[in-house]
Amino acid sequence: MNAGELRHWVTLQNPGAEVPDSEGGFTVTNVDLTPAQVYASIQPATARNLERIVANVEQSKASHIITIRYHPEVTTETRVVYGERIFQVTGIQNPDERNIALLLACEEIVA
Repeated sequence: MNAGELRHWVTLQNPGAEVPDSEGGFTVTNVDLTPAQVYASIQPATARNLERIVANVEQSKASHIITIRYHPEVTTETRVVYGERIFQVTGIQNPDERNIALLLACEEIVA
């Protein structure tokens, strides 16, 4: 992994605890991971790099490939926030199981 490719400053978040709301339901807020802010590479997903990176992810469910340094708390529940953009992780690859980098197949959430 070339450090120069990691040029986007992103925030990593996981769902927090459910908090009861006034209507009898629950609200889930997102909680920043520790460390929360990391540098990342954000690339549009193509069929070719999805096959190479995360073979078990549906192509329609991944719009971007995000590369970050290894973070032990990242799961498919994690979301990546970049400015006003939000990406939901749909698949994860830890190349060669070396805990150096994570390749995240993500779907951009459009409000």
